[in-house]
Amino acid sequence: MTSGLDVKQFREDIIRPTLFYLDMYSMSAETLLLGTAIQESLLCYIRQLESGPALGLYQMEPATHTDIWLNYLGFRPELKEKMEDLLAPFPSRIDQLQSNLFYATAMARLHYYRVSMPLPEPDDIGGMAAYWKDHYNTELGAGSVQEFIDRFNNFV
Repeated sequence: MTSGLDVKQFREDIIRPTLFYLDMYSMSAETLLLGTAIQESLLCYIRQLESGPALGLYQMEPATHTDIWLNYLGFRPELKEKMEDLLAPFPSRIDQLQSNLFYATAMARLHYYRVSMPLPEPDDIGGMAAYWKDHYNTELGAGSVQEFIDRFNNFV
């Protein structure tokens, strides 16, 4: 299985520097974000197929994006400023989930950062898959733990 983006470059040139910029780097976070992007978009699709609301390589829904800004960043001015610095003047914040890889990666990290459970070890792909399912895709989502594992192993 191949993607539209080079997995190694995406990991090293987008995910890793974004995590360091946010002061939220760990190998576990890096692996989880890579797995999330692979699972959600195959590192290829920038909007949900079949006219769903999800946007970007991480397929974040606008409601989740808005919730992070209102209920998380709204109470963390220093982090909010860092996020604002990632934004380009055009297009809108929500549309930048599709066009701004650093911003989309930061938003996905913030989504997971709000979870109180610690991240799995970076080599525990099954644990990463279960964490993604529980905290990103949820039980209502169409993806499965096994699909995440299979896709991750095929791409990485």
